[in-house]
Amino acid sequence: MKKITQIFLAGATLLLSLQSCDAQKVVVNREVETTNDGKMLLGHQTKDQLLKEPYSEWYTKEHDEYTIDKAAVSDLKKEKLNSYNITLVMGTWCEDSHRQVPRLFKILEAVDFPDSKLTMIAVNRKKEAPNGEEGVFNIQLVPTIIVQKYGKEIGRITENPSTGYLERDLVEILKKDDTSLKNLLK
Repeated sequence: MKKITQIFLAGATLLLSLQSCDAQKVVVNREVETTNDGKMLLGHQTKDQLLKEPYSEWYTKEHDEYTIDKAAVSDLKKEKLNSYNITLVMGTWCEDSHRQVPRLFKILEAVDFPDSKLTMIAVNRKKEAPNGEEGVFNIQLVPTIIVQKYGKEIGRITENPSTGYLERDLVEILKKDDTSLKNLLK
C-alpha cells in the first residue's frame, strides 16, 4: 500500500509540474504608443478594446451604419456558423480593418456567435504580434478572417470579401465545407 501511495504522489507531483510549465501567461488587450500611428493594439484582444478611444471613433460609426444582409445571416444560422471557430487578424492602423472588423462583429452579434469561439489578434504594420501569435496563419494582408473546424482551416477572407459582403463570403465558406463533408460521406 505504501508503494502505491508513493507512486500516486510521484505521479501527481509530475502532473502538477508539467501543468505549471505549460501555463503561459497570455497578455490580452496590449496597447502601445507609436510615433507614426499613435495608439495601436497588439496581440490578443477583446472586442471591448475597440469600444475605447481612439478605436471607437471608427469602430462605432462603421458598426452602427452597416446594414447586414439578412438572408445571408439566416444562411449562417442554418449552416451553424456557431459550431466553427474564427480567428481575426487585424490592424488598428489599417483602413480595411476599420471597415471590415466592425461589420464582422455586427454579423457575429446577429448570429449570437459565442465570444469564446473568436480569437482576435492585432498586428503591427509588419503583420506581426508581440509573441508571434499570428505566425501559424501566414498573414499577408489584414484583416484576415480565418474559419476553422476541429482546428483545421476551412476558409479565409483576406482584406476585403470577394462578394462585397463578409456575411456572403462566410456563407460560401460554410457551404464549401458542407459540400466537402458530403463528398467524404459518399
